[in-house]
Amino acid sequence: MTHIALYRAWRPQTFQDMVGQQHIIQTLQNAIRENRVSHAYLFNGPRGTGKTTAAKVLAKAVNCERGPATEPCNECDACRGITAGHIMDVVEIDAASNRGIDEIRDIRDKVRYAPSEVRYKVYIIDEVHMLTAEAFNALLKTLEEPPGHVIFILATTEPHKLPATIISRCQRFDFRQVSLAEQSERLIQICREEGIDADEDAISYIARLSEGGMRDAISLLEQVSAFGNSRITLEAAVDVTGGMAAEQFYELAEAVRDRNVAAVLPLVESLTQAGKSADKCMENLIYYFRDLLVLKLAPQGAATERVVDAERFRSMAEAFTPERLFKMIDTLNRYQSDMKHASQPQTLFEVALMKLCTGDAHSAASSSSASAGEAPSAGAAPATGEMQRLRQQVEVLERKLEQLLQNGGAAAGGGQAGDGAQSRAAGNRQPGAGGRGSFGGTGGAGGVRLAAVKLDPYLGVAGSPASGQVRMKWSEVLQRVKEARITVHAWLVDGEPVSVTDDSVLVAFKNTMHRETTEKPAHREIIERVLQDVIGTPLRLATVMLKDWQAAVDRSGGGGGAEDPLELTADAIDTGEAAPQPKWVEEAVKLFGEDLVVVKED
Repeated sequence: MTHIALYRAWRPQTFQDMVGQQHIIQTLQNAIRENRVSHAYLFNGPRGTGKTTAAKVLAKAVNCERGPATEPCNECDACRGITAGHIMDVVEIDAASNRGIDEIRDIRDKVRYAPSEVRYKVYIIDEVHMLTAEAFNALLKTLEEPPGHVIFILATTEPHKLPATIISRCQRFDFRQVSLAEQSERLIQICREEGIDADEDAISYIARLSEGGMRDAISLLEQVSAFGNSRITLEAAVDVTGGMAAEQFYELAEAVRDRNVAAVLPLVESLTQAGKSADKCMENLIYYFRDLLVLKLAPQGAATERVVDAERFRSMAEAFTPERLFKMIDTLNRYQSDMKHASQPQTLFEVALMKLCTGDAHSAASSSSASAGEAPSAGAAPATGEMQRLRQQVEVLERKLEQLLQNGGAAAGGGQAGDGAQSRAAGNRQPGAGGRGSFGGTGGAGGVRLAAVKLDPYLGVAGSPASGQVRMKWSEVLQRVKEARITVHAWLVDGEPVSVTDDSVLVAFKNTMHRETTEKPAHREIIERVLQDVIGTPLRLATVMLKDWQAAVDRSGGGGGAEDPLELTADAIDTGEAAPQPKWVEEAVKLFGEDLVVVKED
């Protein structure tokens, strides 16, 4: 018997045949008995738990010639026709391949006509979350007020992707994973009826591997029985499914327990030679350490269906502390996430196991170094590598900057009162100003001078559709700039578009330094290129301080904007030269570069 034949032979044909969904079955049967069947249902839950099967059984129950009945007879023409798929009034649609608005419009046009063969028209839309937004909108009105002879049943594994307006118009039923006991009982029944000789531990292993899906459990049972020639053993089940035997788990755990890196690599190589995939081995190893942790913390109530040799398993659990088990599971979980995108998953699996063998010692060394406030040397770098070293350098620098600010910040800024302070606040740093010059500003190292900006043309179009379009797409502009150069994004994110003319966009900034650095030619070129790509037309970048823009808007509202053209330049606030920067600012520039240092005036 083929897999398809076996699955069809054991696919439930009545509510009574279904496994693990008694709460849903009872609700549906009561609704049929009391003639209170809803016009729309939403069945959601994990794969293989009976959503589509329940929908077909419900369609047969309401259309049975001996009903409506709480259980279909499966003998009348209606029941047999729905089971075989011959009844035109019961339509099953796969939304994954029929997800457009045309298919939903076709349904909307046909629901008006009365059923021709049975009592109710039933539309079963499987994987409904795959429909497009337009298709959902087309379905919405029909779903809200369908004719009395129509029932919609929507099935999905991802209900969070459905619009709330669709969910609110349906009766929602949450299908749960089938328990191990219920799965094992059904698998044993299938083996008994099909004449398959199966070991109890093999049945438990198959049930656990299906992760609560009865359909997957039957598929695995068929696969393993074909491999073993109608004889199912635990060893055969492990081999066919690519799992790891209990002995291999024990050897790996023993190597981790003894911190024996030399033993880990040959074990991984032997698993690879045996055809075991690295991601499956990682998954099984997480389960193994999880069971050790459960046995450690809750020995009386620990689940033991994975345990083959209980005494040996218990002795292994005693060799680990709960803290170490927690850390090992966290480490394996992180590497498992990385493994999904890795080109060499076996290497990551090996690295993860070596990390388990040496992780505690490295963690202790890293904690000691962090508490001493010192950056580790190149010869004793922790497992986090260059990033950890840079992080600790930043912490040291922050402490030094704080001390310099407290001890010498006032003296450094004392000579910058009055016009000098205003000059720095406005960002008016002329080329050639003392010391290293300004960083990220309009003069000095950057050599950039802000161009004059006449605000009158922008005030008149601040509320135009073009301005609104740019505001709506600004988040996309920021994302594209970030992809092009993340440092430019760091400056631009401080600004917001306030007005758009035919050839330029005006961006208002809260911070002077961010505005000045954005105006650099190289940065401006990147931003204007992204603006053209996103908006579709060439736009020049113009900048203004947010407070000046708001003042201009207020004056324009009062009538002064039309008579007094407002012009803002880099020298509009102050024409003096920028004062030399304090010592601590120069140290920060030396360490991080001028693009990453921002000075904010209190």
